[in-house]
Amino acid sequence: MPTVYIETYGCQMNVSDTELMLGKLAAHGYTPVDGPDGADVILLNTCAIRDHAEQRVIGRLGELKRFMTKGSVMGVTGCMAQRLGPQLLEKARHVSLVVGPDAYRALPDLVDRARTGERAIQTSFDMEEHYEDFQPKRFDHVKAWIPVQRGCDYRCTYCIVPYTRGPERSRALADVVREVETTVTEGMTEAVLLGQTVNSWTDGTHDFADLLRAVGAVPGLRRLRFTSPHPNDFTDRVIAAMAEVESVCEHVHLPMQSGSSAMLKRMLRRYSRETYLECVGRLRAAIPGLNVTTDIIVGFPGETDAEFEETLSAVRAANFSDAFTFKFSPRDGTPATKMPAEWTIPDEVASARLERLVATVRGMAREQNLAMLGRTCEVLVEKEARKNDMLQARTRDFKTVLLPAGAGAIGSYLEVQLNGTTGSTFTGQAVKRERALPMASPAALAPA
Repeated sequence: MPTVYIETYGCQMNVSDTELMLGKLAAHGYTPVDGPDGADVILLNTCAIRDHAEQRVIGRLGELKRFMTKGSVMGVTGCMAQRLGPQLLEKARHVSLVVGPDAYRALPDLVDRARTGERAIQTSFDMEEHYEDFQPKRFDHVKAWIPVQRGCDYRCTYCIVPYTRGPERSRALADVVREVETTVTEGMTEAVLLGQTVNSWTDGTHDFADLLRAVGAVPGLRRLRFTSPHPNDFTDRVIAAMAEVESVCEHVHLPMQSGSSAMLKRMLRRYSRETYLECVGRLRAAIPGLNVTTDIIVGFPGETDAEFEETLSAVRAANFSDAFTFKFSPRDGTPATKMPAEWTIPDEVASARLERLVATVRGMAREQNLAMLGRTCEVLVEKEARKNDMLQARTRDFKTVLLPAGAGAIGSYLEVQLNGTTGSTFTGQAVKRERALPMASPAALAPA
């Protein structure tokens, strides 16, 4: 049987898309393998959110060429494929397949054509495509990534996503619930609902509050998460559902991007510093112990020293426990690239700001985590840790806890006491164990 290897870059939506592609190809006779050496089909499922991610993929395509054999196929899928299209065939002559996020239904046929020597490309948008009949081949058997929404309508001035994933469209509530029910029967007790602005989800009859309540009612589901929401779509109904549905975890990843209202306006984020912080306050008032993490960009065109200081002060005011922090990366075709050239922030200035921001976030995280030492909390054991003889587990509020090997089985829930911290992660000791739930048999996995 022919084999397929997929390497995944980028966000959780790309991880979910890789699971869909593996499932589709498996249904057509392909066997997933966990390495590229000798694979009949090698695919890179890509991200286009920053230039660094694209350059990394270009470099990796060159590295993977040595694993190709006579008749094998190299392809690029995902957001970078959608953005660059035929340019990828010119940049890498050994690439013969370019497939955008809405074209995975055609993947087996496109692969077959590529294996006969044709250079195949498909990057058209399909506003009806949700891959409802696909059977994902999941490589995480503890939690399930559940896409509920594709595309985005917000069109922030820096963001390439509306151009690579198209306009926003949502799945039907019943279809989402059915998929979650299936994952629970397969042994997974945590679901993560995915969307570009996930809390704007609506199927025309129901809103995101309805979706949380319906999914949260699935028997056997113990933890429910979602990512990434938009501050403007946290209605009172959604916040009430979060507070009242027992399985909804006490963590929100809420992208802020900047703490300056002037900057947010240039970014077209559609909220101000004040309304963002007010949203955080409403969430915390409704959900005691809520952990809030975020995304922040520095060096966006026109960012002044004063505006950057506003970001630092907003980070402190929001009391984030962690943040993904980035230097602005211009993306061709987005409005930010058309801003006045004199607004460009020198790289050394952006780098210095990023360094200060990272230090601020890490200092806050360390202070918060030190205050948690000695507490007992529930964790879900997710996988073996990179550190030898350790397991990696996660609290309901998304803290990472490293446990000694043998503390519990992967997929089990433990009560642990937090007894150490590096400032970002914890070490813990199990004080109470629960028997692991039945797990689905592991499949050959591609790295994500």
